[in-house]
Amino acid sequence: MKISPHEPYRILLVDDNRDGLLVRRALLGELGYIVDIAENGARALNMLALANYDVVVTDQCMPGMDGAELIQKIRSANPDTRVIMLSGFAEGMGLTEENTGADIVLMKSSREGVHLVRALNRLMTATLKRKPPAQQKQPPPSQRRRRPTGGK
Repeated sequence: MKISPHEPYRILLVDDNRDGLLVRRALLGELGYIVDIAENGARALNMLALANYDVVVTDQCMPGMDGAELIQKIRSANPDTRVIMLSGFAEGMGLTEENTGADIVLMKSSREGVHLVRALNRLMTATLKRKPPAQQKQPPPSQRRRRPTGGK
């Protein structure tokens, strides 16, 4: 379920497991998201410098730069970027939102797709609610409809 049917959300998936990237991209693409993939943290940072993404979904265990380090660099460049961390070792490594910097940490499992879609919807809903009223499109006061006042 997308929050806005008019503008699909852009998601960057980061994982050194190519098969996992392709499966997640296919799933999210079927749901109407625009999905790009990066096979490592350095590539992800290059892509983030060139395009805006609504959410970054990253694995934790990757060669060269792990997910927590990637998140730290993302937060330095743009603190408002929403980030989901996926890991097959989330529980064993004690990975949490607090110690990784992610907005949501998910365990890779057979139900990962369902959990990922729910997490994306939760983040997008929270992002929409956080926008200040000035950023939401409203007509100027002179063009707003006035409510009838019950008089003749």
